[in-house]
Amino acid sequence: MTVYIGCGAGFAGDRFDAAAAIIAELASRDAPKYLMFECLAERTLASAQLEKLKDPSKGYSPFLDQYFSRHLGAAMSAGVKIVSNLGAAHPISGAQRVREIAAEQGLKSPRVAVVMGDDLSETMSEVEIRDLPLMDGQDVIHRTMRAANVYLGAEPVAEAVATGADVILVGRTTDSALALGPLMHEYGWTDLDRLAAGTITGHLLECGAQVSGAYFADPGKKDVPDLARVGFPIAEVQEDGSFVITKPKGTGGLVDRATVTEQLLYEMHDPAAYLVPEASCDVTGLTLSDDGENRVQVGGVKGHARPEKLKATVSVDFGWMAEAEISYAGIGALARTQLAGEIVETRMREAGVTEEIAFDIIGGGATFGRGAKQFGNDAGDGDYRLRLSIITDDKATAQLLNDELYHLYCSGPSAGGGIRNALIPQMATASVMVPRDLVSPRIEVIE
Repeated sequence: MTVYIGCGAGFAGDRFDAAAAIIAELASRDAPKYLMFECLAERTLASAQLEKLKDPSKGYSPFLDQYFSRHLGAAMSAGVKIVSNLGAAHPISGAQRVREIAAEQGLKSPRVAVVMGDDLSETMSEVEIRDLPLMDGQDVIHRTMRAANVYLGAEPVAEAVATGADVILVGRTTDSALALGPLMHEYGWTDLDRLAAGTITGHLLECGAQVSGAYFADPGKKDVPDLARVGFPIAEVQEDGSFVITKPKGTGGLVDRATVTEQLLYEMHDPAAYLVPEASCDVTGLTLSDDGENRVQVGGVKGHARPEKLKATVSVDFGWMAEAEISYAGIGALARTQLAGEIVETRMREAGVTEEIAFDIIGGGATFGRGAKQFGNDAGDGDYRLRLSIITDDKATAQLLNDELYHLYCSGPSAGGGIRNALIPQMATASVMVPRDLVSPRIEVIE
């Protein structure tokens, strides 16, 4: 038996149409088949927590509708089960939204299994969470806490698959668990080598088209064909833990040993000890071999004892960020751009602002656009865009930066325009280590 797992998104907002080719490719396979949408990171989870604070019915990924409205019907028709962390900070609410989408499209009502238990605030006090061993974030852990989510492993994902659900929705898990969970269910894996192999399968898939040529491409050095139509990856996994990375036929991109190697080493601090809840993965003896066009065989992954504790992300308030921009173009544009920034900075300091102000001058194309003649020369003629930003605990201070840059329209150097600004609430994260006995995953089935 072969288990097929495709990845239709490698981050929140990744290409919405990419999964269609995967579903079409897997439709004819008479074998277990799964589609991952890997759309959660520390930053996106923090943003989801902010949305949940504003509206308790929200908190799932704002991109959930884009992926499920496009692909739920086709996946169910093809017998492809969807496994995703689009549940973000509120997977139960996300599951309800999935069923609403099905109803809106006249589809059979899907069975949705939700993995719960990553929210530490359900079982621990804020004081207890702050007292956990700190990995990083010493400078922010004391701030107002908004959420604390532990990285669950693949075991509860496997349990959710075992319910027979059409869709498995999770919040904070390890990214690789979206692939390892189905593999644990299908093959009954418990030994460390296979758990490690399933983890590396998920690790190679989790960033979507990064393993099939996107983000790898560098024209003239690492050429990739038809990147506009890049195919997202599919893993064909055997019971012994070996697997092939490939992509749908007829799509652009490239799968070879170089693309797989780059993704393998992505975010891997120690190739001899890549830690996940199920195992410590050792890829120092991993082998890659060609298995045909756009097919790479992977083997030789080893597993060692799992870590004693689990990692958790603590999200805290981090004030406000203001970001504002204005463009200057033509003769003397660089000097006018520099003067504009100095005016705003001077007025901010005179108003008593002590926080650091980021001062960036972006050149080339910001005003005239691609293909237009550029003036740039040593005299500072050309096309420049000023970007100022500040992060501060005080909302009024952040707004002041936006206001002062806006005033440049008539109170700054000549010929400025194209102003945009934003005022964005900020969250920061710290990482803590949680004893396993304090974490109790559970499955809730909605049907």
